[in-house]
Order: sequence, then C-alpha cells, then structure tokens
Amino acid sequence: MPQGVLEVDRVSKRYGEVVALDGMTFDVRAGELFGFVGSNGAGKTTTMRIALGVLAADAGEVRWNGAPITLETRRRIGYMPEERGLYPKMKVLDQLVYLAELHGLSANDAHRSAQEWIARLGLRDRRGDEVQKLSLGNQQRVQLAAALVHEPDVLVLDEPFSGLDPVAVDVMSQVLREKASTGVPVVFSSHQLELVERLCDRVGIVRAGSLVACGSVDELRSGGAPRLVVEAPGAAHGWASALPGVRSAAYEGARAVLELLPDADDQVVLRAALATGPVHEFSRQRPGLTELFRSVVTEGSAA
Repeated sequence: MPQGVLEVDRVSKRYGEVVALDGMTFDVRAGELFGFVGSNGAGKTTTMRIALGVLAADAGEVRWNGAPITLETRRRIGYMPEERGLYPKMKVLDQLVYLAELHGLSANDAHRSAQEWIARLGLRDRRGDEVQKLSLGNQQRVQLAAALVHEPDVLVLDEPFSGLDPVAVDVMSQVLREKASTGVPVVFSSHQLELVERLCDRVGIVRAGSLVACGSVDELRSGGAPRLVVEAPGAAHGWASALPGVRSAAYEGARAVLELLPDADDQVVLRAALATGPVHEFSRQRPGLTELFRSVVTEGSAA
C-alpha cells in the first residue's frame, strides 16, 4: 500500500458573504490518526468534501504524496460522510460488493473484502438485510465498511462514532488503529472530545474556517493555562479568587480549581491556603482537550 501525506494547503471557500473556509491548512501523515474538531459550522465537513472533490475550493489545494488530488487518487480514498450515503433498499452484502467494484476491485475481490468487513464489524447476521431495516448503529457500521471495503490508501471520516454504543465505539476505534498501523493516514471529525484525546496522535482545532491549534494532545495541553488543585478544608468559599496571579477559580466543597496567569507564583497560593489551616491537596493539573477546546472557541467568540 502506498504511504504518503494528505495535505490541505491554504484552502478557502465562500458562499456569498459567508466565509466557510479561510486558509485552512494542515497535514495528515502516514500511519497517523488525526482528530479534526470544532463547533458546528466551523468548516470541518466543507474541508472533507473539498478533499473528496465533492466541492471545489475557491483557493488553495489538497495534495496526496505531494501531487494534487485527481479523480484516480480519490478512488483510493475511503470516505465516510456524516449523512449516510447508502442505498436504503439494497442489501448489506450486495451494497458493499457494488461499492467495492466501483472503486476498481474485481467481482471476486469485492465479494471477499465485503465478507471480511461484514464479519469484522459484527454484521454477519445482517448481511442479507436491507440497510433501511437496520438500527442506526448498524447502519453506521455498514457506512464504515463502505469506506474500508476497497482497502483505501487514505481514510476521511466525518463523525464516524455518532450514534454508536460503547461496544461499537471500541470496535471502530480498534479498526482505525489497525488501519493507521499499516501506514494509512486517518483523519476524522468528532464531537466526542474524550474519545479524540484517547485515540489520536494529533488534533487540529477549527474555528471559523481556520485551524487555530494543532499538535499532539500533550503539546496542546502543555500550552494551556496552568491550573492548581487545592483542597483546604478550613478555607472560606472564594478564598483564592482575589489572589495575585489567579485568573479564575471554581469551588466544590473544600476543593478549589484555580486557573493561573502564565507568570503567576503558585507559592503565593500555597501560603494563602496554609494560612486557613491544613492543606490536603496542592497539585498542578493540565487541562484536558475538552477544556482546551472550550477555551479556544470562547476566545474566538469574544474577539
């Protein structure tokens, strides 16, 4: 299987006065799971549709292995749209075989691959059913099988975990890890940020059509505002809010979570906590992806 990089380079798209994409730029490397996150309307789906050739960009370029994506290249991309693109009255097995053949597989190879993915995704008992008769979760599994059945060189998945139960989430997560381990670049969007944090090698955060943060989860978390967790049973509610260097504070019982300014001295906080009595916990905490996402989106809205 060819290994390479999927590049989205300064892609822009407008609909009249509405700016859908504004210089969108990122890459997805061979064997990488890349999480693409943002609020509704941020530009994730538009970016994916341009990469697939469903939409034309006003400016910029999408490249695979350093060359502009062509019709032949797109046949080697596995795409899973957020809105299901299946034939509702067609049987599961027949549909997957048909889609594999459209991507260039022989009849025998298409049938073999369809059977393999039906079994892998737990659909063996449903292979003779019409798609419209399946549960939403099983329809989602068929949609993933449709993206995988032709053994693509790149995977582009729009909200692949939507509507799945925890068991199905685990199955899909394992499938994506397996594909990445063979050198396939995998990019997917999701609103399930805890899942993105656990699964992805890198994450790109989108706001208003542009990528505003990109890196590994550890890199993104290290760039977040430092926070302290302080448990001081004898302290009055709100005791730390006015301390120098404290940007914000949240209290739950004796526990306070404080967001500090970058140059704040945490020893000032410790002395203030000790002045109230015993301190049971005093630790630094890095923000999770959910907090980082909320901070990035909030900053953009306030600008």
